[in-house]
Order: sequence, then C-alpha cells, then structure tokens
Amino acid sequence: MPLKLVFATNNRHKLEEVAYKVNNKFELLTLEDIGCIEDIEETGSTFEENAAIKSRYVFDKYHLNCFGDDSGLMVDALNGEPGVYSARYAGEHGNHPANIRKVLEKLNGTENRKARFITVISLIWEGDEHFFEGIVEGTIRDQPTGNGGFGYDPVFQPDGYDVTFAEMSMEEKNKISHRARAMEKLIEFLNKVQ
Repeated sequence: MPLKLVFATNNRHKLEEVAYKVNNKFELLTLEDIGCIEDIEETGSTFEENAAIKSRYVFDKYHLNCFGDDSGLMVDALNGEPGVYSARYAGEHGNHPANIRKVLEKLNGTENRKARFITVISLIWEGDEHFFEGIVEGTIRDQPTGNGGFGYDPVFQPDGYDVTFAEMSMEEKNKISHRARAMEKLIEFLNKVQ
C-alpha cells in the first residue's frame, strides 16, 4: 500500500511543484482530499512557525501524517523583506503584480539586488515534527520577465542562470528551486523511515 501524506495547502502552484517532485513516490493528499475547508491562518513570525501551524493543525484535527510549508523572498537591501510577509507584502494576500511592484519600487536605484528564496517544511510523521529547509540564491531583476511560475518568479534570477524562474520550465525550476530542495530532504527522510 502506498504511503499517504497530506500537504497542508490549497495553493495550486505549490501542489503542482510538489507533485512533480514527489513523482508518485507516495500518494499526495490535499486539504480538499481530506475534507479540510478551513483557511489555516499563518500567524507566525518565522517561516518555521507558519509551516508548523499548518502541519500541526492537520495532524491535531485529522490525525494524519502531513507537512506544511512556508516560503518567502528575502532581499538583502530591504533587510530581509518581504520575508514571511511575501504573499501579502503589498496588502492583499496573493496579489503578485502588486507585491512585485512594491519590491521593485523599494529597490529603485539600489545596486545591491542580492536575494534568496527560502522554503521551510514542517513534517509531522507519526506524531513527531521534523523540519527541512531549502534555499536558492539569486538577484532581483529591474523588470519582470517570463510567464511561468508564480509569486516573485518573474523578477528572481537564480545564481548561475541568465533567466528568471518565470522563464524556466517546471522541470528546470524543480531542479534548483527552494521548494524542490526542501522537498528532496523530506523525500530522503521518508525513504529512510518507511
């Protein structure tokens, strides 16, 4: 019987990326699959806290092995902003064009455009919590380019590449992205324990 694991998200883009990485190694269940329609509010002040809020909520209520994640963009010249507020940086949650505009406006005229994407995953496995982190370094472009990905992908150019995440195919992005790196650690852990 294949291993079943709940991913505590309703974000379609995240689900696609994670499902691609999982590649049928285990059965990935969504919040919708388990009948969880509540909006799990991220009230933490760190990526770890927000990821844990989601995984603990599902485990406590549904008693299923699960993982939650939190990700964000950290820009050096903005003292790590937008950070845990990445999805709602410009106010409204998930307004990607407005969030990008705010970052670009704040960076206007700034030479240091170094940034990184971070993902932290909280996995609750048989009642124990484990954390996995993925980081990808890069720079913020002056203008958005590309139509793929989501969030800040159109302005984030990973180190060693001359294109943004939004200009990469899902396959290319999933080889190097922060979420992919964190997921690789989670999959490696699951391979050892099952």
